[in-house]
Amino acid sequence: MRIGIFSDTHANLEALEAVLECFRVARVDKLVCLGDTVGYGADPNGCCDLVRKHAAFCILGNHDAAVAGRMDYSYYYDAARQALDLHSGILTDENMLWLQTLPYERREGNICYCHGSPVNLEEFEYIFSMEQAARCLPYWDQLADVTFIGHSHLCKAFALSRGEVHEVVAQKFEVRPGYRYIISVGSVGQPRDYDNRASYCIYDDQSRMFEFRRVAYDIDAAAQKIFEANLEPNFGNRLYIGV
Repeated sequence: MRIGIFSDTHANLEALEAVLECFRVARVDKLVCLGDTVGYGADPNGCCDLVRKHAAFCILGNHDAAVAGRMDYSYYYDAARQALDLHSGILTDENMLWLQTLPYERREGNICYCHGSPVNLEEFEYIFSMEQAARCLPYWDQLADVTFIGHSHLCKAFALSRGEVHEVVAQKFEVRPGYRYIISVGSVGQPRDYDNRASYCIYDDQSRMFEFRRVAYDIDAAAQKIFEANLEPNFGNRLYIGV
């Protein structure tokens, strides 16, 4: 089965539509969303509607949890809190209920899907460095063969043996037996690796081949909506440079 995996749309409808079209052209068999459909951007309902329609399932992200009243976000910086408060006030009842019922994790065979680290799921800990990935080594036996995560907005992959962590620096690679992989799939709506194209991934669970992919989208349209909304303008500016 060819699985399309994406995360961190952050209410960027233009980016999500571009990624969904790529998945359609690629003829994937199933779509999985790793969370943070809301936050930062101008189209929370439009994005929730599309994810609900097209994804086989979606994982709870930290911004989703905040908007849905499932975590305390009082320590977030002012502009992020303002966006979350705005989204909480404009989400439809259907989309709010959907966010309130999303799971922290889903396992299917030898694959795990979650938003942050697979350890201490409710803490939404980041994994974008070898040091952070190494914190999972004591739990090696409990890890799935491959764990897909979002949260960092970075495209990163790590292969864990029982005692070491190796960073995988290829765009396309095979998930090899004897290792546990943790793969951060990047961000649809707000990449932070200085590549402003939307990020998405495809994994074939039969050949065990994984691939990072990118697609350009209408950044002007997405940013202009942010500028016209009651949102921090920098949320639009950063889309142009991918940070």
